[in-house]
Amino acid sequence: MQTVWLTGAEWGAVLRIGLGLWWLESWRHKDRKGWFERGTGIAWAAEVAGKHRWPFVKDGFRKIVEPRPKVMAYIVVYAELALGLGLISGFLTPIALVGGLLLNLLYLVLMIHDWAEQGQNAMMALISFVALFAMSWQTWSLDNAIGLF
Repeated sequence: MQTVWLTGAEWGAVLRIGLGLWWLESWRHKDRKGWFERGTGIAWAAEVAGKHRWPFVKDGFRKIVEPRPKVMAYIVVYAELALGLGLISGFLTPIALVGGLLLNLLYLVLMIHDWAEQGQNAMMALISFVALFAMSWQTWSLDNAIGLF
């Protein structure tokens, strides 16, 4: 593929690394003390889920997240860190891209009424999709260096 400045594969890697930086920023700006000690993140999500227009979101949150708020807080916060590091370094990239896509879709469904939040999640999901199908781990990645995928 002919492109300006970089090859198509290199542009795919740029997209992957940019998405990883976005996930890393999402992790960096979280008030981890609030999430882990005071439960602010899960409490906020519970409030959003409780008012959700789709019953399956309310029920799913009540059955899966509410019984284990501390564990879920750690899962959310450290999933964002792992996604960021995995995508930047290109380690287990297809897994990170699918995981990020699923997490963004989950956020998208939870925040269906908040258009400001929707834009970020929709863009991140689109980038994950493109980077996945462009096989962005083939360039500038640990996966490529060690022969994975």
